[in-house]
Amino acid sequence: MIVGLVIYGHLEIVTGGFLYDRMLVEHLRSCGDTVEIFPLPWRTYGRHLLDNASSRFWRALSGARLDVLLQDELNHPSLFIGNRLLKRNAGYPIVSIVHHLRCSEQRAAWKNRLYGIVERDYLSRVDGYVFNSATTRSTVEELIGSCNRSVIAYPGRDAGSPPPSVNRISQESLEPGPLRILFVGSLIQRKELHTLLMALARLPLDAWKLDVVGSLESDPDYVAMIHRIVETQAIGKNVRMLGVLDRQGLIERYGQNQFLAVPSSYEGFGIVYLEAMGFGLPCLAGNVGAAREIVTPGKDGFLVTPGNIDSIAGYVDQLIRDRDMLQNMSLAALDRYAVHPTWHDSAEKIRNFLSEMVK
Repeated sequence: MIVGLVIYGHLEIVTGGFLYDRMLVEHLRSCGDTVEIFPLPWRTYGRHLLDNASSRFWRALSGARLDVLLQDELNHPSLFIGNRLLKRNAGYPIVSIVHHLRCSEQRAAWKNRLYGIVERDYLSRVDGYVFNSATTRSTVEELIGSCNRSVIAYPGRDAGSPPPSVNRISQESLEPGPLRILFVGSLIQRKELHTLLMALARLPLDAWKLDVVGSLESDPDYVAMIHRIVETQAIGKNVRMLGVLDRQGLIERYGQNQFLAVPSSYEGFGIVYLEAMGFGLPCLAGNVGAAREIVTPGKDGFLVTPGNIDSIAGYVDQLIRDRDMLQNMSLAALDRYAVHPTWHDSAEKIRNFLSEMVK
């Protein structure tokens, strides 16, 4: 197959959505398919709307000799008008890779209504859908109705990495001292780091440590607020802001901590939870979105209502006080990871779907 892919920026951007796209591209190319990337500059939402008037970009797409065109749904503001022209002039189907909808995030209702209008228009005009979770598919169907030509392909686990030793995980979960907590994610409002910090501030300072991994540049105002919370709550000695780490650095953080806490207000999937489980880390996640498809409350983690400081503090306190509980949850996290599809499984599922689309 000859496959096109429309994305913002480039495939090496460090987020779960770009990892998904990158792993798919690598699999397609390893199977002998040709993948041509059509990048768009990453700008503000308003400026993305202007991409619809870019004659140069649309001429390139219309003239491309493709069997199928993939579009990351994140790019919807740049595509929702131009796709109408493309569907008239191009002879290939358009398939959207949907990680999660912008209009499903927590923000002012009027803003989500506007985003929903644009996303509904975009999604109703493509020919097929690749969903990263059943939750994402349900969210899209609530917006536009039935999505008949679609496939659900979960972000995968890494089959090539040897699993950590069960004995090591058991021993580390029982180690005395502060509970070693990890947060991994962009420092933006949706990830709820501010809520986590306020919850941890209620607990004894000698009972926990927190490593924060994520870009300090995604939202400067939010990062400034995080620094203010750390300062006003006098928890600076307990919190390490590590910024963006390369893959090896992130692996080391997973291996050196005991518990992942990312109480996000919404996740279309939440690759970080799956990755953490692969290192034996139980996970605390938000109960809105697809984290519910990964985390089983009380078994391999906890689910909390977004913004609920009391619940977060209570669950962390349980693990601080009960290391046997932490041990059991850590081993359950390893078991959950082991039964999840691999990247190869998921990417091959998508490839088979695309092959059917081009017949």
